[in-house]
Amino acid sequence: MLSMLVRFGESWHAWRVFAKMPERDVFSWNIMVGGYGKAGFLEQALDLYHRMLWAGVRPDVYTFPCVLRTCGGLPDWRMGKEVHAHVLRFGYGVEVDVLNALVTMYAKCGDVGAARKVFDGMALTDCISWNAMIAGHFENHECEAGLELFLDMLEDEVQPNLMTITSVTVASGLLADLDFAKEMHALAVKRGFAADFAFCNSLIQMYSSLGRMGEACTVFSRMDTRDAMSWTAMISGYEKNGFPDKALEVYALMEVNNVSPDDVTVASALAACASLGRLDVGIKLHEIATSRGFIRYIVVANALLEMYAKSKHIEKAIEVFKYMPDKDVISWTSMIAGFCFNQKCFEALFYFRHMLADVKPNSVTFIAALAACAATGSLRCGKEIHAHVLRRGVASEGYVPNALLDLYVKCGQTEYAWAQFSAHGERDVVSWNIMLAGFIAHGHGDIALSFFSEMLESGEHPDEVTFVALLCGCSRAGMVSQGWELFHSMTEKYSIVPNLKHYACMVDLLSRVGRLTEAYDFIARMPITPDAAVWGALLNGCRIHRHIELGELSAKFVLELEPNDAGYHVLLSDLYADAGRWAEVARVRKTMREKGLEQDYGCSWVEVKGDIHAFLTDDETHPQIKEINAVLHGIYERMRASGFDPFEYQSLEDKEVSKDDVLCGHSERLAVAFGLINTTPGTSISVTKNQYTCHSCHGILRMISKIVRREITVRDTKEFHHFRDGSCSLLMNCFLEMIFSSNNLPKRKNKLYHCGAAFFAGFMLVSPCETSHARSASTGLHLAQHHIILYSKFG
Repeated sequence: MLSMLVRFGESWHAWRVFAKMPERDVFSWNIMVGGYGKAGFLEQALDLYHRMLWAGVRPDVYTFPCVLRTCGGLPDWRMGKEVHAHVLRFGYGVEVDVLNALVTMYAKCGDVGAARKVFDGMALTDCISWNAMIAGHFENHECEAGLELFLDMLEDEVQPNLMTITSVTVASGLLADLDFAKEMHALAVKRGFAADFAFCNSLIQMYSSLGRMGEACTVFSRMDTRDAMSWTAMISGYEKNGFPDKALEVYALMEVNNVSPDDVTVASALAACASLGRLDVGIKLHEIATSRGFIRYIVVANALLEMYAKSKHIEKAIEVFKYMPDKDVISWTSMIAGFCFNQKCFEALFYFRHMLADVKPNSVTFIAALAACAATGSLRCGKEIHAHVLRRGVASEGYVPNALLDLYVKCGQTEYAWAQFSAHGERDVVSWNIMLAGFIAHGHGDIALSFFSEMLESGEHPDEVTFVALLCGCSRAGMVSQGWELFHSMTEKYSIVPNLKHYACMVDLLSRVGRLTEAYDFIARMPITPDAAVWGALLNGCRIHRHIELGELSAKFVLELEPNDAGYHVLLSDLYADAGRWAEVARVRKTMREKGLEQDYGCSWVEVKGDIHAFLTDDETHPQIKEINAVLHGIYERMRASGFDPFEYQSLEDKEVSKDDVLCGHSERLAVAFGLINTTPGTSISVTKNQYTCHSCHGILRMISKIVRREITVRDTKEFHHFRDGSCSLLMNCFLEMIFSSNNLPKRKNKLYHCGAAFFAGFMLVSPCETSHARSASTGLHLAQHHIILYSKFG
């Protein structure tokens, strides 16, 4: 009766029968221990084993395999060691079945050395012994050792069975050895296993691991019988090899064939939905997971988090995360990365802090958190994460060095950035690209080109991102000839096919310098269809140079491609406003109202004593808003007294406003004032903004830096502005000093090089972002002369 109830999974009824038995022998205890273990009640099974010993019942050769399987399933290494001692004490240390169970237990507990010691000490081994040890190596990521043992098995003339071949076949795929994988396929055919659907499933997994989806599809199509694992292997293979559309096609066929998916199937299909942004299929999969109870499996819940985050439905991801019974490091990392993907970086840092109390982050978590710090300009928080990285010993793991470099570059910390770049011995193209982007963000296109030359001399090959950064820098600096040279060298010298971003940069370069007709002809000759960014670059150039006809033409194309983009509507409105065509301005504004298009509100945030304080446009909700307004009012009065009117720009209706003024919102003024109130005199203030800094704010912040004698750094969506003593410097001196004194770059002994560098240092002190308040070129030349004299004196 006990055996019958256990076989039917009626553990509770089995326990009632067991409890009423007047006498229990070892067979009764074995049934209960094995039954509870197979039913998944592993801790209860071990408890029963201990009760058996307390009752004075001597275990037999059938007891120990059940108990050892339970120890491996938990896994509980200490309990396994204790049971091993019992095996020796009761004299079963020579029984093959018991020793096989010991090998499996140690392997599942991660102690491959102990498993191998038991295996090597066996006087008699069978195929199960070899399978247990080979699989133990594979499960602990020792594939080469497992394959060597398999070859030893063949040399000892032990005939492998289906389980052996299946296990080795999957492992050969993980080793990325196609020749060996094909040999295993041939061996399986020779021994008559090729028709078995379990082996075919392992073949599909093997070919998928090797990226050979054609062979995997051939095996799948020839299968007479397919189970859920067969379909799942194909879906997972397509998804992991970069064919998410194929993965969803196979999943649809699986539904047509009325095959019920399991938890791994649902997780793989959700991963494909995340890659494609297929929210509709993802929602259906969520319903299936909920109805069938798969939602409790952490692999499914994590896949749901990623799918909703990448589909821009972060609220649904939060809901899934909230009701997850267990959360691992992947769960937390998915949420942190999801917040970053959805531009909710403050929430990402909030979750990261909560994560530290429960789960240890890994390198991927640190990368996501550092990206959030870089996006928000949270330098202090970033330094704390850097300390965590150093303590965990992952400072050189994967993308972590580049994430740290990106943090310091985007926070304007040039010294830290250069130290990180110099300390990172194995620089890749991403490291160089981050530094290039940093130079360009500070407005130093020429320095970026020099740095690009150093990159080439180091032997690093540029990629598409490199040229996007360089062309962007040429555009901002107005370096047309250098831009054309780079654009042509992409294909001719580096075999890189230009994409839409490269074309948009070139259009922006030509448009900014007033070569609008040439820019339009360039678009007409493009080998690929231009997107909204390309036409938007031309529209912006037409706005700058007030070319109405071409601007209207480019606006026609851009609004057809992006009809609901408020920014392009404002750009067109500004084009008409500059030309005094107010009827057209009113028409564009009316269209925006009818479409319900709203401009993004300007938001600025400042870090004070480790806390981030955010300010929206016209924000009146901050607890210190009265003090902030009082400080700004006092500063404005001092500006007027010195002859500078802070409100020199009028409203749109008064026909004297730029697009930057319309979109700016002036929130950075509130952030700077808050920083002045809550920091000690002389402390520098660093502000990050989600929009452009308008000319009005630029002039006001220059004057504030002069009045309060503080350094103020503002990072907007275009570049860094470093205000000091009434001017906007771009941190060039410290960068030049670090670069030219660095031991990590080739030394230049040529005096002309130093003189040229000095000339450029003086010239670049005329900030390119001060277009409306630029100092005369003679000032830059005068400073350059002093630098040249210094360089000459010191050789």
